[in-house]
Amino acid sequence: MAAVLSGEPGRPGWSVGLDVGGTKVLGVLLDADAVVRQTVRVPTRRGVDGVVSCAEQAVLALCSAQGLAPGDLNGVGVGVPGLVDPSTGGVSHAVNLDIPGSDVPLGPLLAARLGGVGVDVENDLNVAALGAARVLGVTSGDLAFLALGTGVAAGLLLDGTLRRGHVGAAGEIGHVPYAATGPVCPCGQRGCLELYASGSAIDAAWPSRTGRPAPAEVFEAAASGDPQACAIRDAFVQAVATAVRLLVLTCDVEHVVLGGGVSEIGQPLLAAVSGAVRSQASGSPFLATLRIAERVQIVPSGALVAPIGAALAVRILPEPLTEGVSSWRS
Repeated sequence: MAAVLSGEPGRPGWSVGLDVGGTKVLGVLLDADAVVRQTVRVPTRRGVDGVVSCAEQAVLALCSAQGLAPGDLNGVGVGVPGLVDPSTGGVSHAVNLDIPGSDVPLGPLLAARLGGVGVDVENDLNVAALGAARVLGVTSGDLAFLALGTGVAAGLLLDGTLRRGHVGAAGEIGHVPYAATGPVCPCGQRGCLELYASGSAIDAAWPSRTGRPAPAEVFEAAASGDPQACAIRDAFVQAVATAVRLLVLTCDVEHVVLGGGVSEIGQPLLAAVSGAVRSQASGSPFLATLRIAERVQIVPSGALVAPIGAALAVRILPEPLTEGVSSWRS
């Protein structure tokens, strides 16, 4: 499965998209014009059988709300963390879902539960990149969806096609070393970027004081002049700006879209990251010519980009492709 940004959808019809995360499954139902007609949220149940069961529950709930059966669908798209083989629906090392094994046949297992309806499985950040292009109205140019959440990674849409890489690890920039003397990362390296540019990094530096997400507390406190919050915010945005610069320098993407849980901060985050990007470029005529800060955008609050992207993905014909998303009406 791949995706392009121009033309008509290859497989019109109703489709479901699911974003299966460590705590929740978000789902959408798109009609034949790719309009979101229904949404659902169900708790994630971990392990292979648990994930298949909660995904089935989400699909049935979406269909029932519109008087449909799974067999009426064009297909079901599922975005999951971990390494994915889209040709088989196999998932490997999805440790956040307690699926640590290799090539677990998640797609076929869910298809069997749904009576044989087609199920496409894809990495969650890849479908988020496709959904972000749709939600933001991006119809040309390369796009990177930079997820700032528990970790840091990017989904890449290059030349209109999802770029997975040799073993499905394209966009894993969170594990690029950032501080040579930094702490050991769970991946085994030292000072990885995601130890500084993730929501988890803020959580560690500023335990929530009100029960609200720590990133929101930090940005609000920093705006009020709290010196500790300012230091935490500034260190965080410098690391995120480095991730943005890395994506532009390696892939020359036209659009870098900030997403993930920290993106719920909204415009204050966008302004801070853009400012840090400009600061980092100020001493380099080369970086200045790239106008990196102008490429940075943010996902609108509440936009379900990952499940939308998963639902769009099942409409796209296998390569070679001439179909795409720009004319799918909303």
